[in-house]
Amino acid sequence: MKRTSSGVTGFGLILVTVNVTLVEWGGGPALQVAQPVLALALLALLTPQVRLGRQAFVLIGIALTVALVFQGSDWLAVSRAGLEKAAFICAFFCALSSLRSVAEDSPSIQKAGRFLAQQPPGRRYIALTFGGQMFALVLNYGAIALLGALATANMGMERDPRIREIRTRRMLLAIQRGFTSTLPWSPLSFAVAITTALVPGTSWATVVVPGLITGFLMTGAGWALDTIFKPRVAPRRGSRETPDGSWLLMSPLLVLLVLIMGGSAGLFLLTGIRVVGLVLLVVPVVAVAWAFLQTRRADRGIGQGLRARISSYMMTDLPGVKGEVVLLMMAGYIGTVGSALLTPAMAASGLDLSELPASIILVACIYVVPLAGQCGMNPILAVTLLMPNIPSAEVLGVSPTALVVAVTAGWALAGVTSPFTATTLLIGSFGRVSAQHVGLVWNRWYFIVTSILLSLWVVVFSFLQ
Repeated sequence: MKRTSSGVTGFGLILVTVNVTLVEWGGGPALQVAQPVLALALLALLTPQVRLGRQAFVLIGIALTVALVFQGSDWLAVSRAGLEKAAFICAFFCALSSLRSVAEDSPSIQKAGRFLAQQPPGRRYIALTFGGQMFALVLNYGAIALLGALATANMGMERDPRIREIRTRRMLLAIQRGFTSTLPWSPLSFAVAITTALVPGTSWATVVVPGLITGFLMTGAGWALDTIFKPRVAPRRGSRETPDGSWLLMSPLLVLLVLIMGGSAGLFLLTGIRVVGLVLLVVPVVAVAWAFLQTRRADRGIGQGLRARISSYMMTDLPGVKGEVVLLMMAGYIGTVGSALLTPAMAASGLDLSELPASIILVACIYVVPLAGQCGMNPILAVTLLMPNIPSAEVLGVSPTALVVAVTAGWALAGVTSPFTATTLLIGSFGRVSAQHVGLVWNRWYFIVTSILLSLWVVVFSFLQ
């Protein structure tokens, strides 16, 4: 019975992913009509299977929909748009999970992570930061889980408790900050996928270069703060460990990045389809090819190992993340429906954000998303809720890309400060402190310095466009 339930759940998630991918690739009207219907059916299937905290988000979504009906607006169109957003988020998450599922079982990835964790203190922070960025592109949140586990295991051999605590904290922060610095530019990040979908006239191609500069500023600020405020401790004689292997261990990650980034860029030039839509196809194809290479030596029959791996992904891996899927889908839906309720309320209050200078709006975006994160809002929910109520780029007199740069910068900062995001929760569990302690104590000065740098950068970029 349980296996049957898992199979139905896995099939439902794959069905939504395939539908969204076909729609992105120019599928006909029938597929577009089916998208919100499939999303609604999937939520109905998953909701009884997840814990009460996740079910609460579904109840909130239903309550907001009822409020929308009584408001007298076109609730059906808004609800359909919200379900389409939820379907896309589900498909994007499942596509990324396919690569993570294969990578987590790869010995080469384990060796690369262990090599980074064993770097000497002088270059460990910068190695883990850049390594965390590479791992993030392949494993998404699994990068923090893998590198965090390897880092704490490596430091577990340190007998001096003070040195162990200091180095563990520095390693975990390097991993977290490396991960979040990819959010403003990676084609595999929800920050880019969601924000470019909400801001007309933008795409990954238009935001990748300024997003890389955002990531560089975040990386540089983290390294500078770690270097300046690094505690001076004398290591025990003979306690320094030599890393196993060389930097060639990172080559599998580079190959994967070239395949994913190069494949997506090449298809974009050939088809003109938006990059996030291409990612829905490219990432699973790379994952299946990698799984084939992993299993071909152990195959007793043609494709037997590959079929077993795909079956495991459908029957075990996908059903295992159903709670996260419900949370993310409902964040997109609640944000869409909530914004439709918020817009008339703001108009009735007489609040007109278009009267504010564009620079104030852009800088506010950097701070509003992390502030919403302190109130328990997922960044997807916060951005989906707030973006429709921000004046358009045309009204502000700035380029649409400037809006995306500001919002994704705020999204990244929410990733290091909000006690409700997966990044701070994971780092807190590895560091044996609360997620709130990670966000407001460990990352306090990092947030202050980086938010100032990014505010200046966003304003300068808006004038350059």
